[in-house]
Amino acid sequence: MRTVLIPTDFSKNALHALQYAQELYKCERACFFVLHAYADEVYGEFKNVDQDKLDELKRGKEAEVQKKLDDLLDNVIDEPPNPLHTFETIAAFDTLVDSVNEFVDEMNIDLVIMGTKGSTSDHKTTFGSFTIEVFKYVKCPVLAIPEDFKYHQPKTVLFPTDYMLPYKRRELKLLDDLAGKFKANVHCLYITDFEDLSPRQEDNKLFLEGTLSRSYVFFETTPVTNRAEAIMEHIEKKKADLLVMVNSRHSFFEDMLYRSTVDLLGLKVKIPFLVMQNLNR
Repeated sequence: MRTVLIPTDFSKNALHALQYAQELYKCERACFFVLHAYADEVYGEFKNVDQDKLDELKRGKEAEVQKKLDDLLDNVIDEPPNPLHTFETIAAFDTLVDSVNEFVDEMNIDLVIMGTKGSTSDHKTTFGSFTIEVFKYVKCPVLAIPEDFKYHQPKTVLFPTDYMLPYKRRELKLLDDLAGKFKANVHCLYITDFEDLSPRQEDNKLFLEGTLSRSYVFFETTPVTNRAEAIMEHIEKKKADLLVMVNSRHSFFEDMLYRSTVDLLGLKVKIPFLVMQNLNR
């Protein structure tokens, strides 16, 4: 059974992510954990009160959050409900990243699915600050769903990679399950001016090809220009439904995130974006 964690702030884009998750796993057994972290709400509003008053306010906030979570599920569970799906809610008195990481470890979560801001947002970033924090620090694959993206089966996957990373088998297996289920093509894109791969790159490429055994895998190279522009061009060229990248230290992806705004690099992703982690779990 697939275990999926959906953090929510009760916004439209968070609701959209939950609905996307239900469609993505419509035909397989899945447990959806819907989490809201509310510590910042309590401390931000009540930080100058004494401990007894703080405890009282925490209990009140927890009850309020739990009711919102219950109401949310009432609105998204199908009638009749999908017999393959179960739902649980979590009201966590913690920060978002800490609560997600703790629950990922506790329940051995396979995938975190989050919403991102749509084109009508007043913000100039494609991804909200909370989504970027989860991308950077959560030790689990994260799938970000643009608010304006209408669900359809992912048939074409773009996977930019330099073959330098020792990929995690569990991460690639998740991608292979998704791609294999929908009979998708996976286009591995290497942005380089060099034709030859090092022995390390060759080994990682072979591991990648062997692990993505259920997918239709294609390997391509393109010259180095602006990497973000190259990715966007190939999304358009391939009509990609899903972008996949690996988060690791000192990578292009990490550099993109630490600039705080994706738009500075011209990377405005309008399709679901799967960030796999090269971190120990």
